[in-house]
Amino acid sequence: MRTRRDGRTRTFATLASCLLAVAISLSSPAGVCPEAFAAGAGKTAPQSLDQLLEQVKRGWNSERAANDRREAEFRKAQAEQQSLLSQARARLAAEEQRSKELEQSFDDNEIRIAQLEQTLEERLGNLGEAFGVVRQVAGDTKGNIDSSLVSAEFPGRGEFLGELGKSKALPSIESLEKLWFALQQEMTESGKVTRFQAPVVSVEGREEQREVIRVGTFNAISAGEYLQWKPELRKLVELGRQPSSRHLSTVAPFEKATTGMMPLSLDPSRGQLLSLLVQTPSARERVDQGGPIGYTIIALGLAAGLLGMLRWAYILMIGARVAKQKRSEEISTSNPLGRVLAVCEENSHADVETLELKLDEAILRESAKLDRYLWVVKVVSVVAPLMGLLGTVTGMIRTFQSITLYGTGDPKLMAGGISEALVTTMLGLFVAIPLVFLHAMVATGSKKVVDVLEEQSAGLVARRAERRDASS
Repeated sequence: MRTRRDGRTRTFATLASCLLAVAISLSSPAGVCPEAFAAGAGKTAPQSLDQLLEQVKRGWNSERAANDRREAEFRKAQAEQQSLLSQARARLAAEEQRSKELEQSFDDNEIRIAQLEQTLEERLGNLGEAFGVVRQVAGDTKGNIDSSLVSAEFPGRGEFLGELGKSKALPSIESLEKLWFALQQEMTESGKVTRFQAPVVSVEGREEQREVIRVGTFNAISAGEYLQWKPELRKLVELGRQPSSRHLSTVAPFEKATTGMMPLSLDPSRGQLLSLLVQTPSARERVDQGGPIGYTIIALGLAAGLLGMLRWAYILMIGARVAKQKRSEEISTSNPLGRVLAVCEENSHADVETLELKLDEAILRESAKLDRYLWVVKVVSVVAPLMGLLGTVTGMIRTFQSITLYGTGDPKLMAGGISEALVTTMLGLFVAIPLVFLHAMVATGSKKVVDVLEEQSAGLVARRAERRDASS
C-alpha cells in the first residue's frame, strides 16, 4: 500500500510540475519564460513541489532582472530619442525661420533689382544709341582697316574691332580709346610715305620678303612694280599684269628718290581703279578683237601705205630733178622735163601741130609714170572703211546669236561680237584716213610735175610758132 501511495505521489508531482510549467509558459512574456525555465530546469529535474517552486522562483527572479535591465535600457534610449527629437525640432524651427528670412530678403532684392534696373535705364538715356553707334563704327572701321594698305605695315589691327563690333556688352573706356586710336592711326598713316619689310606673293605664287614703299592708303610699290593688297590673304600680291608704261615709268624713279617731290600715279580708290586699269586691253589685244577682217584691213593698209610712201618719195625726187632741169641749160633725160625737152630737140624741124602732138604724147607718158600704182592707195582708202563696216555687220550678227542663245543676262557673252564690230570699224577708219591724205599728197605732187611739163611744152610750142611767123 505504501509503495502504491509513493508511486501515486510521484505521478501527481510530475503532473503538477508539468501543469505549472505550462501555466508559467502561458503567463510569461514570449521568448523569456521558456528560456528561464529551461535554464532552471536544465540542471536537474525537480523531485518535489518545493524544488519545483524554488526552481520556478529562481527563473522568475532571473526573468525579472532581465526585464528590469531591458526597461532601464529602453528608458535610456527613450531619453536619448527625446533629446534628439528636441534638437531636430529646434533645428527645424531655426531653418523655417531662416527660410522665412531668406524669402523676405529675396522679395526685397527683387524689388530692389527692379528699382535699380529702372534707374539704370533712366540714367543711360541716349547712351544706348551711343553704344550702338560705337558698335557700328567699329564694324565699319574694321572693314576699312582690313582693306587698307596700312594693314600691310601694321597687321592684326582689325581683330579687336571685330570683337567690339559683335559685343553686346557696354564698351569700356579702354575699348573706346582703342577705337579712337585705330581711327587716328588710319588718318595719320594715310598722309605718309613709308618704307618697310613685308612678305610679297609673286605672280608665280612664291612668297618673298621685300622692301615695300607705301604711299598713304593709295599705292604700294616694290621692285619697280605696283602691288595690290589682298584682304582675304592679308598679304601684298604682285599684279598679274602691270598698267601701261605711262603709269609704270614713274615707279622706278620714285623708289630711288629719298627727298623732294616725285611724280607717281595714285589710285584714290584703294586698288579698284588699278585693278580695272590693268584689265584694259593693249593695242595688240584690241587688234586681236577685230578678228580676220581686222588683220586684213591692217595688211592692206600697210601695203598701201608703204606703196604710197614710196610713190611720195619718188614724186619728191622727180620734182627736185625737174626743178633742177628748169635752172639748167643742159638737157638731161634722167627727169621728165629733160625728156620732154629732148622730144622738142628731136623734132626741131617739125611744124607746130606735129610738135604739139609729140609733146602731148611725151607728157602723157610721163604722167602715166608719175601716177603709177597711185590707184592702189586710193582703192584701199575707200575699201578699208567698207571692210570695217563688214566687220561691224559680222560682229553684230555674232552678238545677236549670243542674245538668241543665252539672253541678255550676261553682257560678257555679247562683248566679243560688239568688240569685233567696233574694232573693225575703228581699224577701217584708222587705215582710210591717213591713206586719203597720202593719196592727196602724192596726187598733188604728181600734178605739180605735170603742170611744169605742160607749162614748158606750151612755152616750146609758143616759141616755135613765133619763129615760124617771123620767118614767114
